[in-house]
Amino acid sequence: MNTVAEQVKSASTSVEGYIGRIPLRNLWLLMLYASDLFRTRGIGKVDLEDNPDDLPDLVAEILAHAVEVRQRRRLSFGYRSRDAALNRVRGRIDVLTTERHQLLDRGLVVCRFDELTIDTPRNRLVRAALEIISRIVRRKDVAHRCRSLASGMKTMGVSGDAPTRAQMSTDRFGRNDADDRLMVAAAKLAFDLALPTETAGVKVLPLPEREATWVRRLFERAVGGFYDVVLSPKGWRVQCSGTLRWQIEQKTARIDKILPMMRTDVVLDHLSTGRRIVIDTKFTSIVTNGWYREESLVSGYVYQIYAYLRSQVGRGDTLDDCASGLLLHPAVGCMVNEAVVIQGHSIRFATVDLTASADEIRLQLLRVVCT
Repeated sequence: MNTVAEQVKSASTSVEGYIGRIPLRNLWLLMLYASDLFRTRGIGKVDLEDNPDDLPDLVAEILAHAVEVRQRRRLSFGYRSRDAALNRVRGRIDVLTTERHQLLDRGLVVCRFDELTIDTPRNRLVRAALEIISRIVRRKDVAHRCRSLASGMKTMGVSGDAPTRAQMSTDRFGRNDADDRLMVAAAKLAFDLALPTETAGVKVLPLPEREATWVRRLFERAVGGFYDVVLSPKGWRVQCSGTLRWQIEQKTARIDKILPMMRTDVVLDHLSTGRRIVIDTKFTSIVTNGWYREESLVSGYVYQIYAYLRSQVGRGDTLDDCASGLLLHPAVGCMVNEAVVIQGHSIRFATVDLTASADEIRLQLLRVVCT
């Protein structure tokens, strides 16, 4: 059985528009599900999900519109730290540098101060996103619109260097710049859409070894994002990247330092029906060679989901006592959807075929939790 990881690693032999045998549009679909833009898509009047081939153009239009709205109201400003030799004190004095260069003799002092600027990491992200998505969209008018907006931001003083991940991790939305959320969400998705094509044009897709890890994380976030948007309006509570606690009765002094935590990818709760589904996503083949049979489920994964379920029984939560488990794997050209009940817990082993159409991928994701 071909694994998605194997397809990604063999991407150098891909045909046009594919990574291995995975269509690029389906990777774009996963990026949409994983994005903040999908979670806030109530603002959208275009149906991104049903048009994965047109996703870059649609995201570019949303990004361009958001930038135009912000420019009419003025882009948000921020503060950056600067060091400069001045003839008057501003901020804090850098005594050491001032003395080392004997600047006082020339009437100068080195100061460190915060300066109001439009050249913030957030605005640099948006400008870079406009430039990069203009290279992969199909429609020339959309590409020209994005390039014009990027040029306008350059004129305003926004530099072209994309911010680092560390710089964006410290970016926080205040009460006065909540309108930036849509713009930043669209910019981040624009960057993700360009990742597979970052080195060789629009349709050639060379992916290094590190991209197997990237697609693995993408699949996990996409599953959580999809269920959050689709199931939340139907009364489900969706928790992504949670932890489960061991029911410890006794312990030695240092066990806390070495006992692993139980980390779940997605947990779905439906309070009115009393259902809880613990989902663990994997990026390997759902089956492996067995000792006494041709194929077998991976025993370690079965033990893992079983531990997740049984370790929570008896904690006083009725949802835990009858929780179900789901091991969800991406696959290429094959389907598995099998279930078993062990000690009162239903455990399902299923795949999502990443070579299928967008509608079919959606149905597969719904089918494994609604059956």
